[in-house]
Amino acid sequence: MNTTSTQATGNLRVLFTVCLAAVILPLNFVSGAVATPAIARELGGSAQALSWITNSFMLTFGCFLMAAGALADEIGRKKVFISGVSLFALLSLLQAFSSSLLWTDLLRGAQGIAAAGALAGGAAALAQEFDGAARTRAFSLMGSSFGVGLAFGPFLAGLLIAHFGWRSVFFSIAIVALISLLNGTSKMRETRNPQAAGIDWPGTVSFTAMLALLTWALMDIPQSGLSSPQVLAMLAGAAVLLGIFVAVERRVKNPMLDLSLFRYVRFIGVQALPLATGFCFVVLLVVLPMLFIGVIGLSEERAGLMMMALSVPMLVVPLLAAWLTRWVPAGVLCTSGLVIAAAGLGWLSRAVLAQDLSGMIAPMLIIGVGTGLPWGLMDGLSVSVVPKERAGMATGIFSTTRVAGEGISLAIVGAILAALTHSALAAQFTSGEISQAAQRLATGNLAVAQQLIPQASTAQLQQLYAASLHPLLLCLTGITLFSALVVLLALRGNHQETAENTAVCQKDLSP
Repeated sequence: MNTTSTQATGNLRVLFTVCLAAVILPLNFVSGAVATPAIARELGGSAQALSWITNSFMLTFGCFLMAAGALADEIGRKKVFISGVSLFALLSLLQAFSSSLLWTDLLRGAQGIAAAGALAGGAAALAQEFDGAARTRAFSLMGSSFGVGLAFGPFLAGLLIAHFGWRSVFFSIAIVALISLLNGTSKMRETRNPQAAGIDWPGTVSFTAMLALLTWALMDIPQSGLSSPQVLAMLAGAAVLLGIFVAVERRVKNPMLDLSLFRYVRFIGVQALPLATGFCFVVLLVVLPMLFIGVIGLSEERAGLMMMALSVPMLVVPLLAAWLTRWVPAGVLCTSGLVIAAAGLGWLSRAVLAQDLSGMIAPMLIIGVGTGLPWGLMDGLSVSVVPKERAGMATGIFSTTRVAGEGISLAIVGAILAALTHSALAAQFTSGEISQAAQRLATGNLAVAQQLIPQASTAQLQQLYAASLHPLLLCLTGITLFSALVVLLALRGNHQETAENTAVCQKDLSP
């Protein structure tokens, strides 16, 4: 009995450790977005270079997740988790001392690799510590931990920046990472997949290069244009690398991504969930701080308070979603959540067009509530289609889809917003550096945009930004509704179908 109690206590400490580490990943992401205007004021830099503060982290995070999952299966989940969190803390500390934007961008990119190890190793470790319903609850709590980082990240970042400067944000993240390491890693068991056959380097390299080229091309569109030779070459290169990646994965004995999983409709439906939440929620964590701080002129602290309307529901709704699955199928809950989020996006677009700051709060709450329903379920669903022994691959595939999708959605939204802003400025003004001004305004740097177009007033630029953001939000509404339809059709099966699919996957994946 005492042994059982001790083991249960150890499992809870491991769960708390992984969940605490999960808090700092979205905290780091949203803090970077909130801190970007303050970093720009001190370190300067072009609009594209400043956008890499967020995108370099998301790019490397998404690129290396599947490799980190395979590495966790090969050398041990505990080793990868501890190494990832330790490196994450060190790089965060180095960012606090950075004296140039280039070094900040490079450190953020390296930190994404560390984050991949922390998430892949921690999630795979949870899958080994818990079974059955307990495992589902553990992954739901990990998803809720992401919600905590998202909910309080903007406010905490704004509060720290307002009182101690932007460097204090990265100091704080390093401290939380160290607390995670000291809390429960001693209770974490070292586990690995005895059938693991090493990292699929050809697949890892081709996938990473493909994702990097695609993201870089999307980010370069606002500056060079969609038809520029540079952008077209990068897009073509990304397409070629995708073909190489698929060919490699179909031939290697132990691929980083088992393509046979995509034969199962429910597996595809699970992967569609993070793509949907990326467009309806995650992009707003970057776009709205730019609106509040850079365009409207709110302080970082007040902007952080505004952002809590969007993210606070993530503290409660994911847990509520897990509880509701006793009576309502997960597919129906996920679909309903996306429809609710789409309604909130449509409402928010009207408030933005009217420049009604207080009127934005209610639709932001609606978006947060809607997104929270699939957010609380998709982590648990992601491990339900593969056997326990392939936990590294399961979490790696899902997490890669989530983070890579979020990075790509950010790049796409940035390109669309820059194009809409350019059209709006070109229709109003004929002199000045329109292209550069559009890039600056699209990234929330109204002051520099006004310097580039001296005849433009602050009120004019604010109205033009709102007029550009309005159709973008409507576009996100349409994407979210389409995603809801895909999820409904893919996840409409019952629990018996899930069990059968899991059994088939086990048979297909057995060595």
